[in-house]
Order: sequence, then C-alpha cells, then structure tokens
Amino acid sequence: MAIGVGMSALLIGVGVVTSKWSDWQSGTMTSQLQHRLFNQVEPRSEILPVVSLPPEQRVTKLIEIAQSSSPLSIALTSAQGSDRSRARYLLATDLIARQQGKEALDWLEGLEKDYPVLAAHIALKRAQAYESMKDEKKAREAWKQLLEKYPDNPVAAEALFVLGRNDPKLWEQAIAKFPNHPRTLEIVQERLQKNPEQLPLLRMLLHYSHDDKVVSQTIDQLTTKFREQLTAKDWEVIAFNYWEKRLYEKAGLAYASAPTTPLNLYRSGRGRQLGGDKTGAISAYQRLINTFPEAKDTGLALIRMAQLSSEPEDGIFYLDRAIEKFPDYAGQALLEKAKILDRLSNTAQASQARKEALNKYGNSDAVTEFRWQAAKEIAKKGDYLSAWRWAEPIAKQNPDHELTPEAGFWVGKWAMRLGRSQDAKTAFEFVLAKYPGSFYAWRSATMLGLDVGNFNTVRQKLPQVIRPQERQKLPTGSPALQELYQIGQDKDAWTLWQTEFDNFIKPKVAEQLTDGILLLGVGENIRGIHQIESLSWWRDTPEEEAEITAFKQQPIYWQSLYPFPFLGYVETWAQKHQLNPLLVTALMRQESRFETDIRSVAGAVGLMQIMPATGKWVAQQISVKDYNLENPNDNIRLGTWYLDHTHDTYNNNSLLAVASYNAGPGNVSKWINQLGLTDPDEFVEYIPFPETKGYVEHVFENYWNYLRLYNPQVAQMLTQYGHKSFHP
Repeated sequence: MAIGVGMSALLIGVGVVTSKWSDWQSGTMTSQLQHRLFNQVEPRSEILPVVSLPPEQRVTKLIEIAQSSSPLSIALTSAQGSDRSRARYLLATDLIARQQGKEALDWLEGLEKDYPVLAAHIALKRAQAYESMKDEKKAREAWKQLLEKYPDNPVAAEALFVLGRNDPKLWEQAIAKFPNHPRTLEIVQERLQKNPEQLPLLRMLLHYSHDDKVVSQTIDQLTTKFREQLTAKDWEVIAFNYWEKRLYEKAGLAYASAPTTPLNLYRSGRGRQLGGDKTGAISAYQRLINTFPEAKDTGLALIRMAQLSSEPEDGIFYLDRAIEKFPDYAGQALLEKAKILDRLSNTAQASQARKEALNKYGNSDAVTEFRWQAAKEIAKKGDYLSAWRWAEPIAKQNPDHELTPEAGFWVGKWAMRLGRSQDAKTAFEFVLAKYPGSFYAWRSATMLGLDVGNFNTVRQKLPQVIRPQERQKLPTGSPALQELYQIGQDKDAWTLWQTEFDNFIKPKVAEQLTDGILLLGVGENIRGIHQIESLSWWRDTPEEEAEITAFKQQPIYWQSLYPFPFLGYVETWAQKHQLNPLLVTALMRQESRFETDIRSVAGAVGLMQIMPATGKWVAQQISVKDYNLENPNDNIRLGTWYLDHTHDTYNNNSLLAVASYNAGPGNVSKWINQLGLTDPDEFVEYIPFPETKGYVEHVFENYWNYLRLYNPQVAQMLTQYGHKSFHP
C-alpha cells in the first residue's frame, strides 16, 4: 500500500556532478555546477529515489546520507535544502511514526538552520517527538515555541489546536486566523457536536472542508435550518456540490440563488431542465438571455429554449438568434433548426440548414458529432468510400474533439478495405502521433504492426515495468509545499495545501492539477484522478487551453493520471495466474479508481469490483475460507482468478474476457452470435450495451497508457511517431 507514495515520480536524467570539497570551502565551484544551481536545475539527488520506499527499506541509506560529509550531500540539490538535511528530516519523521521520539530529536537538533524551507515543520516534528515520548511538559513547551516563532505559518494551527484544549481563546484564534486548516475544521466539528445550530461554523465547513461526507451533511443542515440566512456565495458552493454529484435538479434550484453570473444562470436552467422542471428552466434561461445578452452561455441558453419551446416557430426564432449572434453555437443551432423543419415537412430548408452547418461550422462539436454519426451509418451499408469522405474532414476541422481519434482510426480501417494501404498507414500514424493517450492510438499501433499486444495476445505479454524513482515538482504551490511533496511527506503536503488552495469552484489549471496530484498522494484516488481528467471541462480560453496542452507534455500529468498503487499485489497474483500485470492494473483503474472500500449500486466491492456471490464462488474454487473483499490482497487475489477464468472461457481473447467481466458471459455469447468475430474493432463498435462498449475501450486505453508510460521499450519505439519518452 505504501507504493502509492511514488505514483507521480520522475527519474530526471541529469548527470552526477562532482566537485572537490576544497572548492566549496574556498567559495569556488565547477562552472557546470554553478550553471545548474543558478539556473535552478538540480543535480541528481541521492534522497529522492528512496523517498517512496517503506521506512524499514530506506533507513540504512538515509543514515548513510545524513552522516555523509561529501560535497554532493552538503550541496544544495534545490533552492530548499541539501540531501543531508532531507535525510535527517525523513529519519526523524519515520522515528516519530514508530513512537521513538527521543531518537528523532537527535536528528532534528539544529536542523532549522540547515533546512530553512521546512523550519516551521521541523518545529512541528520536534513537538510531535515529545508527544510520542509522552513528555507532556516538554511537548507543551515545544508547541509554545512553535507558536511564538512561526505565528503566521499554517503549522501554527497545529499548536493552537493542541494548546487550545486548555485555553479556548487559542481555538478562537485558530478559527479566525486559519479557517481552512484541517485542524481548525476539527475544532469546528467538535464544537458543532456540542451545539449543531451554529451558522458561522457550519458555513466554515461548507466553504473549507474537503470531506464529501462532511460537506453533504453540512448542506443538509444549512438548507433545512438556515435557508433564509444563506448568502448568494453560500448557495453557489451548495450548487457546485450538487452539480458535481449530478444532483442536477437540486443544483438548478441552488444556482438560482447564487451570484448572478452567466454560468450560474445557465446551470440554474440546465439543472432544472434535466430534473424535468420545464417552467423553471425556461425562467432561468430567459433571465440569462435578458441579463447577459452577449455572454457565451447565452448562445447555449437560446438553443435550450428552442428545445423547450412548444411552438416550432418560437424554436426557430431562438435558433436564428443563436445563429446570428453566437458563431460558436451556430452549427448546433442549424442542426436543431433542421430537426424542426423536418417535423414541419420542410425538407428543402432542413437540407439547406444541414449543408450550411457542414460547410460553415465544421469545427463545432455538434457538427462533428453529426458528421461522424452519418459516416458510421454509411459504413454499415458497406459504402466505405463515402464513409471515408464523411469522416476524413473531422481531423482537419475539429482536431480537439473526443471523437477525432476514433474517426481517424476508422478512416484508416476503411482505407484498408478499399485496398489503399498507404492512406491507411498515414491515418494510423496520424492517430498514433496526434492522440497518443487514446484507445485508438493503441488500435492504430496494432494496425501498424507494432509489438504492443493485440486483443488475442495481451494476456500472454509480460512487459517490463519501470516506475521512475523521483518526483517532479508540483505545478504550483509554496516552496514548503513543493519540498514536502518531493520528499514524500504526502499527508503534511496535503494539510499545507488546504491552507493554500481556496479556489476549488473555479481553480486555475495549475491549481486543479496540483490538487489532483496531492489527492492521489493521500489515497483519495477517485477524486484525484477526476481532478486531472476534468482539467479541460468548462475551460475554453486560449490561455487555459495552451496551459493544459503544455501540462500534457509533462510526465507528472500522465503518471498521475495513471498511477500504480498496489503494484506489488498485482504483480504477485498476475504472475500466479499468468496474466499481464498491466491489463490487471488497467481493469482495476476502470473498476474502482483504486479505492479499496468502494461499493457499486449493484453491490460490487473493492478494487476489482467483485460481487459478493462471485467472490464466494471464487473462494470455493481456490479453497479460501477467510477473505475480505475490501482487503487489497484478497480482492486482487480473487479478481485475478476470475479474470483468468474469463480468459480461459474465451481462448485467451482479452477483448471477450474483459467484456464478460463487465457484462457477463451470457451477453458476450449472444453478441458473438450476432456480431461474429471477423473484425474485433467492429465487434467493439457494435456492442449493444453503451456501458460495456465504453468499459472495453477504457480498459484497453488504460492498458495502452500504462504500457507506453512504464515500459521503456515501447516508449522508445513510439518516439519515431513524435511521442515524448518519459524514461531516462
């Protein structure tokens, strides 16, 4: 389980720098080392490769570094501190965790001077060391010294929390000065347990807590007992939480009381529309149209008004306004207008509207989706040349749409069927180069003959897995936060981040990515991966899009999106059942996002989402009496046996095995009879259950990304297609 600590690591390929100790003493250094220091490029660290190891495995190396007097151990490896200082800090932290405070104090002695970036945290560790020794007097003195020396540092909230148990005024000080610190929120919750009807404290939990359960309970209390006293800002936070949980009707009602912005008004209408409140939706959309006639959200509101209009003429009126004033939505509005004209039997004008949409607004999402749907329908009839002609413009006109990799891949497939092998090769190479993380990049790689595993060979492959050893710097955050993260102090880093990140409704790109990475560090894998996957949602400024594109060129983005928790268990049981460990990890990521205690609506449990009845049956097959589906080792043990079983059922065809894992063998047998297996890509395309189709594509997309990120041979192979290798 400790493996999760290193999930965002990167081995930086910088050569080791050597320098004589006398050069440092005399104030001179090699020009190479000077260049690296002054340009903030780090020489290779001895510490960073070991921070992800369990304490018992790294202790010897840490002691060696901490006691070393070599130039490399003493030299700055960053603007923050030396390897020797980092080693001392980690040794002390590990000892405190084992209740060996006395030994920890020895390593902490005088460390603030050598390690200024974590000076406040060193004072915190000293107080914690005395706590672990049960020395109340010295612990109390250490907490007081911390508070006196670092009154404005967030770690002061820790001292206020402890000392405030005997002095309530200090708790008031914590509430006033550090409202978003986790310790302060503990104080708030403790006070609310004694008296739950305290609006100011409930409001603090609403605005600052990151615990979904706490926030949900707080919202229930606020909306039940204090509805009339809530501010517009309160309602915006409440609405945002409802929206994130897809409680759209509640979100729509809450957004109606939030600050009057175009997005809030649009969501007020859309939430109520999705909840079936037609009258409320129309009222919210109309308010948006009247209040912000030029706002981008108004263009979409006009289209929604057309969809809700009872009279066709009213719908056309709204759509014509959208077409005239909002070019970003003109393509969608024209297609909606064509539908109304079809209902009015005005075929000629409907056809003209569609032609205008295709010719003038091919870069819009709605037109892309219309074009792709038409191409697929034509391909079903066997007219691959016409299907190709419909699909081919998508990549040129709307390269960033999520359908573009799929369209590009099928352009290649249809070209193959037409005997145009060079055109097919060009299409596959384009998808592989332009959309490297997509399911269709993997399918294109197989079509190009690359040795990356196919549906019927993935199971047998045992790719080398190399996880980079060192962490890359976070996208944003204070120097102390950066340092805590780099040396693997994820809990302390997450605590500090709570005081720095107060823009969770509308975060900057770097803030959202940092939040996701730190969530992963403390095992909040669903929320962490969601934060990273959703970076581009509701972001449409050129600056934001450019920033996201830049981050996607960095290893920290991809390796956080595809982390490797529980790899030890996976490798053990995958080897036992002769399964590709990357396929097991890929399936686990899709099933649970690596949450050990998650339960589905149907009752499936744990990492590999095993139904209790299935788990009982599997346990009987392998003669296991005692197991717990929430235990990672037990869950992976039973899950890999069942995945092995589904592979055996389908002659090691991983496509069918994975589909069966999701939909059951009965459905898969039915689909084989209906669709055949002549073309596996067509089989996936025509799986009648949208959930299973998406499941299969996502599992193999996951597999592909784990392969290209963590297998150096494949990573090197892909550089010829313009891929950036994250391996040294």
